[in-house]
Amino acid sequence: MAMAADGGDRNSTLKRCLDVLRDARNDSEQFAALLLVTKAVRAGEVEAKTRRQIFDAIGFTFPSRLLASRQPPAGCPEHTFRALGLTLLASFCTDPDLAGHSQILNKIPTFNEVLLSPCAPDSTSMVDDVYQCLNAIAATARGPGELVTKGTVPALCQAYVSCSYGSEHALELLLGLLAVAEAKCWQRDAPHLLAVLSKLSSDFLQREDMTKFELCEVLPRFIPLSPPLTQDSQGSECLHRLYKGLAAILGSKLSQAQRDPALKLAACLVQACGSEWIPAESAGSKFLALLVNLACVEVRLSLEEPDPVEVEGKKQVVTACYVLMEMGIQECLREEKPLLEEVQKMQLMRIMEEAFGAVIFYLKQVKQEQLQDPFIFASVRILGAWMAEETSSLKQEICELLPFLVRYAKKLFKEGSSAPSLAQPELVSTEGSGLPQDALRFLLPGFCHLTAEDRPRDILIQEGAPALLCEYFLQQWEVLSSQPTSPAPLTSTEMSLQTACGIFLNLVVTAPDLIRRDKSFSSLMDLLLKSLPLLLPQKDHLVLAANITTLGLLMARVLTASTALQGTQPAREFFRAAIHFLSDAHTAQADPGGDSLAMTVSPAYLSAWDDVQELWFLGMQALAGCVPLLPWLPQAVLQVRWLEDLSQLLRCVAPASVDFELVAAFQGVLVELARASKLCRDVILSHQGREWANLYGMAALEQCLSEP
Repeated sequence: MAMAADGGDRNSTLKRCLDVLRDARNDSEQFAALLLVTKAVRAGEVEAKTRRQIFDAIGFTFPSRLLASRQPPAGCPEHTFRALGLTLLASFCTDPDLAGHSQILNKIPTFNEVLLSPCAPDSTSMVDDVYQCLNAIAATARGPGELVTKGTVPALCQAYVSCSYGSEHALELLLGLLAVAEAKCWQRDAPHLLAVLSKLSSDFLQREDMTKFELCEVLPRFIPLSPPLTQDSQGSECLHRLYKGLAAILGSKLSQAQRDPALKLAACLVQACGSEWIPAESAGSKFLALLVNLACVEVRLSLEEPDPVEVEGKKQVVTACYVLMEMGIQECLREEKPLLEEVQKMQLMRIMEEAFGAVIFYLKQVKQEQLQDPFIFASVRILGAWMAEETSSLKQEICELLPFLVRYAKKLFKEGSSAPSLAQPELVSTEGSGLPQDALRFLLPGFCHLTAEDRPRDILIQEGAPALLCEYFLQQWEVLSSQPTSPAPLTSTEMSLQTACGIFLNLVVTAPDLIRRDKSFSSLMDLLLKSLPLLLPQKDHLVLAANITTLGLLMARVLTASTALQGTQPAREFFRAAIHFLSDAHTAQADPGGDSLAMTVSPAYLSAWDDVQELWFLGMQALAGCVPLLPWLPQAVLQVRWLEDLSQLLRCVAPASVDFELVAAFQGVLVELARASKLCRDVILSHQGREWANLYGMAALEQCLSEP
């Protein structure tokens, strides 16, 4: 039967073939009819209706038999039946319902095998059919996961690296799979993907035509966030080639169309590896400075441009520049093994200041209907990074922008909106509280600096930031409470809680009237009373416990009239926990330089002491201030036997091992307890209080104990 030349004749031919198939009287006639159908399908496109009729007539059984057959017809190539079977499956796969069928998914290992086999000149159609099937599978809901678990990624990698027939299709498929299942792909097939990255990076370094810039668009998909490429020798070699290739590109005169992909690739490398991919040498420091400089120039040119249409087209590259600017901030602040020289740091800080001026200018123009734009979020985030580190620059402009920042953060927090993330490279983390609506997470460090100064603090208070922060603290505490209690790296949630405590500490000290009149702080006080007893036993949260202890004690001193602090069970449990935190910080240990014991920081506190020390001393002062204001507090102190333990500690250590500041902290609390409670005074006296008070130069305590 001759095959027709045009689509209409072809479909009529297929219908005649199907008629023959239905009228077949034995297996031999049926098989011959099936071969005619297959050849007709191979001859060109088939109408969807006709294709469905073919499937209804033969199902998956016949193509499966063809794939399994190892005996070709006389005088035909060995792969004849397999090729015909693949043609049928490729035709079926043009129907999305059939492409996701389990019978098609079960053929994935066969498809992989074809890709891995040598491709003879007369078998290229088989490879084309396989790629058609794989593309159709990848477009289904289950498809990408099935392809990854059934080994298609290594097959595609090998096909691309070996430059076999159709390798450009292999790369396209890999890009698609990495876009939807990057973590799973790297977890299962890292060596194969590294081989692709190795080839791509070699091509990127060696090419001197437009391919070099096209590779800038492809490479980001092959740079994993985990595992870091710097941990692998092959990965490190790839990074070095990418560095050299980017240095060659960015050191040349470029058009915007050439520069933008290079900046995006550099930003992707920074997100994955920080600055580790940049060599610690003179050329590396010059490249880093050039990278940040170019990013700042691009930000200024884009955001100082009043035409919103032009800004819209630049959002992707500006977001990439934000990543590079954040690296610039970190490197300018880096003291240990810095990549930049001091002169370079000063120059970059001036250049970045101008760029952040442009970011502020842009944010001032934002309209209400733009607030859901993820680019606004990225702009607020990078400004937050600048505010967190640079406290004196652009102060006037930042103060003017504060009302917008507070309203923006409040809107996202209240609505719980989730703005879609930008394409690679993206600034938004998806870890913990780092979802797009959590703008406050990135503004907290800057707000902490600003609440220590009169004018910005007044603006923040006027805009309702304290009440918002109280709500945020309560929400973040719920997030932390729902997380596993096993030791883990510091999460963004815990860091946000610590920074929020710093803001509240500033407000308690500088604006106590606000704490008294704003009901949000009463709710915050209730939470602090309940949270510390739960948190303190978890030793991996010591810094947060220090923050909550000190904040709770300082707020209690201001809110003494609150019902919650009138000897209630939560209040008693909080102060018991607070006293445990303060009293457990120091212990007696053998003095390496002599036979006596010395007072030292307890081992459990040692690793965190740099972060805890200032809070501990402030907490001791706050506890001393609470004693005369809360009549039931001395009794609570007696119940935990702190006075006995402290007396024992002071008697057994060498006085020279206790510095003056520590002595003053102990004396401050002891004097208030002795004045407020005869029972406390008697306990101190019964434990040789006069003697060790004299020994440590605690004159105020000595006088208090000597009074009738």
